[in-house]
Amino acid sequence: MTQKKHSSAPRGVGGANRKKESKPDAQAAELSELRPGQSVELLKELHILTREGRLNQDSRRKLKQVYHLFNFIEPLLTELSGEDKGPTLADHGAGKSYLGFILYDLYFKALGHGHIYGVETRAELVEKSRLLAQRLGFVRMSFLNLSVAESSAAGELPAQIDVVTALHACDTATDDAIAFGLQKKARAMVLVPCCQAEVAACLRQGKALQLARTPLAELWRHPLHTRELGSQVTNVLRCLYLEASGYQVTVTELVGWEHSMKNELIIARYTGQKKRSAAERLRAILVEFGLEKALGPRFGLAVAADVAEAAAAG
Repeated sequence: MTQKKHSSAPRGVGGANRKKESKPDAQAAELSELRPGQSVELLKELHILTREGRLNQDSRRKLKQVYHLFNFIEPLLTELSGEDKGPTLADHGAGKSYLGFILYDLYFKALGHGHIYGVETRAELVEKSRLLAQRLGFVRMSFLNLSVAESSAAGELPAQIDVVTALHACDTATDDAIAFGLQKKARAMVLVPCCQAEVAACLRQGKALQLARTPLAELWRHPLHTRELGSQVTNVLRCLYLEASGYQVTVTELVGWEHSMKNELIIARYTGQKKRSAAERLRAILVEFGLEKALGPRFGLAVAADVAEAAAAG
């Protein structure tokens, strides 16, 4: 019987050495996922990178989302940048301002002009963002402790904003961001809607009547379907409203569905061509679902109704 040969090296030494040698390689591979010129210090401050400069699974997911958004936003910013005037961008529901900081780091910093405004309701996050911007020398960033609705009348914001973003702004905050963009004559809006409960609540209220009226009410008879359909209808109405207001609208995925269930990305570019057909279909959908009274004013239909009533009375 042949005897097994044993290595003279102590058990585990070779494996330990291999593990030590692989750490720099693994870290270099992770850092290669970053954009050229990306501030490692910023990513550590945002806790996207660990203190050792490593990426974990959650931070890699966040970074992928922000980079994907950057790919859509950068061409818009470039198009809007002039020789002596940089673009202005308002980021609503900014949270920890991942998007704003990375946009500044990758685009605004080298541009030398332009300004980013982060709008967030949580005062502690606003203060942290202000301190971080000051520490990094990101001088053309401002952070406002306001709701999206309040920001429309805030004196700290200019009369016109070029680009409006809202990443996972919950419930009606996305609608408020659209209203803000329309008021500020935004040249582009980039929206990732989040949960939306308002339409679902309206659908639940009239469910029995709608079931008797049309078989289409089966689409929201079950509670889970009510929530899903409510979110779908809301985003369709938002797109029609933007088209009726003079924007060209594209709807696509933010990232793969394995990364986020709230995955719809709405990109609106102002053309000035207001689509009458979009306004007509918007009204028809509201009427069909029994939503015209509850949501008509939000989508600009109250004014049209008042004008029609005045004309009829005259």
